[in-house]
Amino acid sequence: MPSSEIYSPDMSITVQTQFLEHESSLEKQRFVFGYTISIQNHSSKPVKLLTRYWKITDMNDKVQEVEGEGVIGQQPRLEPGQEFEYTSGAVLATSAGTMEGHYQFITDDNDIFDAPIPIFSLIDPSQLH
Repeated sequence: MPSSEIYSPDMSITVQTQFLEHESSLEKQRFVFGYTISIQNHSSKPVKLLTRYWKITDMNDKVQEVEGEGVIGQQPRLEPGQEFEYTSGAVLATSAGTMEGHYQFITDDNDIFDAPIPIFSLIDPSQLH
């Protein structure tokens, strides 16, 4: 049973993106981006990543929503001070867009909380003027 105490741990999430030119095609309006996420648990309690939610928006304001259990088939457990890093990707119909979302975590005390992932850009550098 979840605790009634509100638990908001100190989690940090950093993102590095890259345009994958060799997998993209301007003619087919297919722009592929990779992103590497680093999640750090700065709190005093172990946490387990339960779910993810992504809102991916292209330059035409087309929105894709992605949600599900874990990340890349895993639900990592992070001890205090531990970091987890993974790489994944997104495909857009335009040469730029944004992503934002959140991860849902649970502590050993069954406190469930969301950690926001601030908006970040996906950009094909060749399209910049």
